[in-house]
Amino acid sequence: MKNISLLAMAALMFGCAEEQVMKPVPDYPAATELAAMLGAGETTSVAIVTELLRRATEADGLNAFITIDADGAMKRALELDEMRSQGNVLGPMHGIPLVVKDNIHVAGLKNTAGTPGLADFTPAADSPAVAALRDAGAIILAKTNLHELAFGITSDNAAYGAVANPFDTSLFAGGSSGGTAAAISAGLAPAGLGTDTGGSVRIPAALTGVVGFRPSTDRYDSSAVTPISHTRDTVGIIARNVADVILMDQVVEPGGASIAMKSPTDIRLGVARDYYFENVDESLSAAVEAALSKLRDAGVTLVDVEPGDVGGLNTQSAFPIALYEVVADLPAYLERYKTGKDFAAIGAAAASPDVQGLFQMLGTVEGQVPEPVYRNALSAREEMRSMFRKYFDENDLDGMIFPTTLLPARSIEGSQESVELNGEQVPTFPTYIHNTDPASIAALPGISLPIGLTAGGLPVGIEIDGPEGSDRDLLAVARALEQIFEFAARP
Repeated sequence: MKNISLLAMAALMFGCAEEQVMKPVPDYPAATELAAMLGAGETTSVAIVTELLRRATEADGLNAFITIDADGAMKRALELDEMRSQGNVLGPMHGIPLVVKDNIHVAGLKNTAGTPGLADFTPAADSPAVAALRDAGAIILAKTNLHELAFGITSDNAAYGAVANPFDTSLFAGGSSGGTAAAISAGLAPAGLGTDTGGSVRIPAALTGVVGFRPSTDRYDSSAVTPISHTRDTVGIIARNVADVILMDQVVEPGGASIAMKSPTDIRLGVARDYYFENVDESLSAAVEAALSKLRDAGVTLVDVEPGDVGGLNTQSAFPIALYEVVADLPAYLERYKTGKDFAAIGAAAASPDVQGLFQMLGTVEGQVPEPVYRNALSAREEMRSMFRKYFDENDLDGMIFPTTLLPARSIEGSQESVELNGEQVPTFPTYIHNTDPASIAALPGISLPIGLTAGGLPVGIEIDGPEGSDRDLLAVARALEQIFEFAARP
């Protein structure tokens, strides 16, 4: 992992910097905070990278990373510090280290997608999102662990180890972008990228006490990413706070309106209890209701109104779309990027029992989704999109608000198939994606904000979904709400 000469040089430069009264890297750094420190000459990129690499070594037990690019990150930090000293700043991310989920292509680094069949696949070019961030000066510190092939929500990966939750390492971090969320929660990185097909950015963000943003579907260029479903997949952002999400969003998608400040008294949010508050864990529910009370007290208008048959339309569309499209999308990806593997080979090499079972099912004619069912699912998706447009328009809503997950994190051991919820055993995967899945189907932007802890000390997230295409407005709402919640708990 280490390049001794580079690290020795870094230590020497950091020592010289300390004589200039350099500030230490914060325990839980934010990207905007590091950018301000770099701009003020209070730290260097080398100092930041050196410290984060040290932390990564000490936090190895979290299994947050699959590949740590110590050599590349340090080399780039040295280059960027030299450029800054000459007055050449590439952009708003100049010198800031980020982490990237290991299904998003980073040139020269392995892209395993968390599965043994792709353990030796190294893409030659960055994905568009990574390229934009690097062009703005970002440093890619590491590729992060995930639920194998992004097909799950626990990030209990049999090939690369289960990602542990920094708040309690016996619990899972959520998934499938669990490694990115855990790294940020633990202070190993300020921000990073994940992917979200049914909640894979928002769920781990909620379970680890950080912010997770899923943009409107197709707003980000999500090519050069190991796929599940072209209809549902998107790259997303996980960060320490909303300001960091805004910073990265404006780099990944620079077009569109700027993000204005929004007063709480100008915000109207729908509260749809029939679906989104169904059977919520009692300790989590207490934190959510307290957060809603804070919003009312601050002047936010909460409107109790239902959008329609969310559950029915979600059932008709969710799994049929994903399971039909992966059978075509994954083979096309494997061929396009010359991985040397096909769908059957990837399935045969899968290590995690749940992913093994899925590929065994999809490898049979009986287990595949028939085309008429898929077409019906797409029709249900369009009906859901229309339903939400009507919901937001007719009720003059900026968004809708609900608990990101129905329950907090559960034990890594024994939770692959079922978890306990209010005294009953329920299936793990559909229970955790219950609230996040509809936005993924309806192409809505959604953001999960940390709001507090359960009585047992576990993070609770609350999600705000906005109208399709309202991403910048949603981020303005989220920034205002974040200031009301004032979440400050750290692992």
